[in-house]
Amino acid sequence: MLHEFLTSNRADLIERCRLKVARRSAPRVTSAEITHGIPLFLDQLIKTLEVEQTSEPLRSRKVSGPSGGGGPWKSELGSAAALHGRELLQQGFTVDQVVHDYGDLCQAITDLAFERKAHRCARHRRNELRNSSVAYTTFM
Repeated sequence: MLHEFLTSNRADLIERCRLKVARRSAPRVTSAEITHGIPLFLDQLIKTLEVEQTSEPLRSRKVSGPSGGGGPWKSELGSAAALHGRELLQQGFTVDQVVHDYGDLCQAITDLAFERKAHRCARHRRNELRNSSVAYTTFM
């Protein structure tokens, strides 16, 4: 299951994203971004995927909203995205830079999955992760 892969590799994935962000031009990574950005999004993604494996998979909408986004859904992910987006914009980040952060996570997951030969799992959910990343940034 993808949520197990993400949980067991959480620290590695966050570090890979931090390294990618650090290589980009200013503004530099802040403690708020490190705490509220990718780590929080990754935790919410894991929680969503775990809930989807239960007998009540539609409860995942409370965490991340409906698949494909759209609509004014109240969700944990949406609330966190709004807060995080405001913080980053106030620090001088552009929307493009924020979107790249979540693209970095998608790429880090795919890279690690291929390195660990778990690519079947990653390929199966890559589009959903990409959609979640885009949906996350649209709440800002």
